[in-house]
Amino acid sequence: MSEEDIRAARLEKVEQLKQLGTNPYAYRWESTHHAAQLQEKFVDLASGEEVDLEVAIAGRIMARRVFGKLAFFTLQDETGTIQLYLDKNRIQESMADIDADAFNHLKQLTDAGDILGVKGTIKRTEKGELSVYVKQYTILTKSLLPLPDKWHGLTDVAKRYRQRYVDLIVNPEVRQTFRRRAQITAGIRRYLEERDFLEIETPVLQSETGGADARPFITYHNTLEMELYLRIATELHLKRLIVGGFEKVFELGRVFRNEGISTRHNPEFTTIEIYQAYADYNDMMALTEGIITTVAQDVLGTLQITYQGEPIDLTPPWRQVTMHDLVKEFTGLDFNSFQTLEEAKTASKNAAIPGVDEAKSIGKLLNLAFEEKVEANLIQPTFVIDYPVEISPLAKPHRSQAGLVERFELFIVGRETGNSFSELTDPIDQRERLEAQAERKAAGDLEAQGVDEDFLTALEYGMPPTGGLGIGIDRLVMLLTDCASIRDAIAFPLLKPEGSVIKQFTYEPKTQTLTIEFDSGSVYEYFKVPPSVKEDLDNAPSKGQYFNKFIKGKFKFEQLS
Repeated sequence: MSEEDIRAARLEKVEQLKQLGTNPYAYRWESTHHAAQLQEKFVDLASGEEVDLEVAIAGRIMARRVFGKLAFFTLQDETGTIQLYLDKNRIQESMADIDADAFNHLKQLTDAGDILGVKGTIKRTEKGELSVYVKQYTILTKSLLPLPDKWHGLTDVAKRYRQRYVDLIVNPEVRQTFRRRAQITAGIRRYLEERDFLEIETPVLQSETGGADARPFITYHNTLEMELYLRIATELHLKRLIVGGFEKVFELGRVFRNEGISTRHNPEFTTIEIYQAYADYNDMMALTEGIITTVAQDVLGTLQITYQGEPIDLTPPWRQVTMHDLVKEFTGLDFNSFQTLEEAKTASKNAAIPGVDEAKSIGKLLNLAFEEKVEANLIQPTFVIDYPVEISPLAKPHRSQAGLVERFELFIVGRETGNSFSELTDPIDQRERLEAQAERKAAGDLEAQGVDEDFLTALEYGMPPTGGLGIGIDRLVMLLTDCASIRDAIAFPLLKPEGSVIKQFTYEPKTQTLTIEFDSGSVYEYFKVPPSVKEDLDNAPSKGQYFNKFIKGKFKFEQLS
């Protein structure tokens, strides 16, 4: 039976329920227990025994087995599953004044996927299954669409992300991931609040972005008639709060970066940024260790975890090592010994480091060697410290090493999980670095930012010595829940709409007709499309983006299929 046929049959059942005087979409239900509570409370109940305790429970029917005058349903609520033991005589007797044929209506008008409320006693069947021995039931919600086949489940990865609600229904481990995510974020907030940190929200819409090298999303405010950006970091506004007199602040929230999508990157992601006055990056290392180990212990009950089959030991203290020493360890190159960029490039090429010619300084070349040859090998928690100044525009110069800044990044399982600076508080130095970024932006660097004059003004009022820390919440959740992809750690990851991808297109110059076929199989003809538009579509880096901006809604069209 097709999904359309199943839906039609269930709609007919909705009508039958209404004719019986039953609302198939109830208003409320009051439960006394959840499934897991009952399973725990009566774990020692012997087979065949019944407890004269009336309970009320509600959940989704996951499976139905009907045998004449008996039926057994599996009911699932947020906490787990429990069996419903449905006996015709018991139900008919208990519901005689509500529905004289209640048992048959239960058999005939319910399906897997329906949400049911039941009242009854607790019994363990002769086969050893703890059950609610039902006296009364109420259909709370009639489901119109079928659940995935119980043997195969929802295995299509793209469909799992698009229909996360179905994924949550049929895959209990997914619910556990997001339950743990909530526990992780709550634990981080609790840890900080216990140490007198204050969470203050900062703007998502900004007239000037900053705090990271990233391409922003651009939107438009109609009333103000101005372009605005979705924030790429919370840093600069949190620092304004430090200038204003707060000594310990943080924000856990969403940031947005208009960049690639992969198993490690989502354009919309969650970070926490933390700033502490009168502290430096050494203090932030201790804070980072404290946050992650405390949360891991509270949520998982251990610091010995496994990620994708790899054992990880979160027991502090974690290794601290400079970027220079790590590059030397894995490549043999000592970047402190190079006197010129050309000398460093030649040695790097000999070490088979790709992309050497694009590096504009020894510091950037050092970072390139680290990214290409070191990062993936940092499996156990490692603080990589003391970065080149060229790639750290908001960090304070190293107090003893010229050309470096006081910065660390935390790496676990080969990926960056945290980033920290002894924050730059010199407004003149900060202006020079931001103006250098602005020059890169003017030259076409889409990830470089402009000069935030208001932030520089704030610094000129004076910011105390400050330690700053950012932790990627999605990556931390991936680590602590053993998720291979960031999409498994985000409830609703960004996905391209089905049927919106351009599969192929053709153009007829004489009639100026552009024919586009989408991946859904739909085919459209667009009329009087100038050749220049077709040429721009040919050359567009993102054909979908160009289509949406310059073709869709601009030309008359006809749908062919």
